[in-house]
Amino acid sequence: MRVRSSNKAMGSFVGQRPALSWAVHLSMLFIVFLWLFPTVGLFISSFRTADQISSSGWWSSLSTQEQQRSPIRITGTETQDKGLYVVVGKLFSSEAVVLRAWGTSSKRPNEYQPGATAQLKRGRSLTIDADGRYRFTAQQSQAGKRLPRVFTTASSPPEFTFRNYDYILFQGDNSDSMAKAFLNTFTVTIPATIIPILFAAFAAYALAWMEFPGRSILIAAVVALLVVPLQLALIPLLKFHNEIGIGKGYLGVWLAHTGFGLPLAIYLLRNYMVSLPRDIIENARVDGATDFQIFTRIILPLSFPALASFAIFQFLWVWNDLLVARVFLIDASGQTTVMTNQIVELLGTRGGNWEILATAAFVSIVVPLLVFFVMQKYLVRGLLAGSVK
Repeated sequence: MRVRSSNKAMGSFVGQRPALSWAVHLSMLFIVFLWLFPTVGLFISSFRTADQISSSGWWSSLSTQEQQRSPIRITGTETQDKGLYVVVGKLFSSEAVVLRAWGTSSKRPNEYQPGATAQLKRGRSLTIDADGRYRFTAQQSQAGKRLPRVFTTASSPPEFTFRNYDYILFQGDNSDSMAKAFLNTFTVTIPATIIPILFAAFAAYALAWMEFPGRSILIAAVVALLVVPLQLALIPLLKFHNEIGIGKGYLGVWLAHTGFGLPLAIYLLRNYMVSLPRDIIENARVDGATDFQIFTRIILPLSFPALASFAIFQFLWVWNDLLVARVFLIDASGQTTVMTNQIVELLGTRGGNWEILATAAFVSIVVPLLVFFVMQKYLVRGLLAGSVK
């Protein structure tokens, strides 16, 4: 009876869900929201116009916006009609914009309704319709004179455009440099991801399955290198690169990223390889396999999740890196500029063009997003490998 009751109690205990599971789920939803909120906002902003970004947030991009626009100066070709000098034109380039109110003074920007006529000084008048079409008349010629400014409040429906991407990648003054920076980032990132994996895989196998003097000291040294900030090594490493003639180029930045990424790579791969079944290794040695054959035919295929996990980490870190690229890719001509450095330069030259900055930023993060979502299952498997024996 006691055994039966204890089994019943154990079964009921196992079938119960943790009391705080709802807190875990809410925490995960909160973290996902924190990550998605700026990313989605950046994506939507990259398709909006400058006026929409300056007047409203991205969360209101799907609703009609009523905003007070920047003052517009009347321009156009002057003609004569019944003894008056006339200038006609249109305030808005988009047909969807509807004028709500307008004025000729910053103190009274909503003084007139659409269709009303404003009587200005020196016998001049101005009429503006709801679609933004205006008619300016004067009793004397206005050639060479500045025509009045118009302050408008208008409503516009949701508007999305590909002009920002077209400007960044193809037509703008910086389109060549942005496209070049995109290719340069690939040139830096791909070798800087593959090279440390190659070295770390051999080192991890040696530290995991080969017996030699000083192995424990090497493992401790690898763990110690994980806590060393890379800023301490930047200047000495740059001086060393300049002395041997590989500074200010791709080879120097590849080796720098390799050196900074090796400790984490060796640590992750070694922990994963240690967790592999020992019987497989011993049986292969009994059958006469060498260490190189065991490594290439057994260890590497079984270690693919750990290799993919580090590859994701290294790829994301190198792609988003700015500090190492600025130190080891010093090029005044911009031939080796990477995306992060190009965006910093855009902040200086186009700090007020938020639509251009948002587009450039999203172009720089779209590749890491694709890599993360495609390889995330390997990332989780690689991180959890070796945690449970």
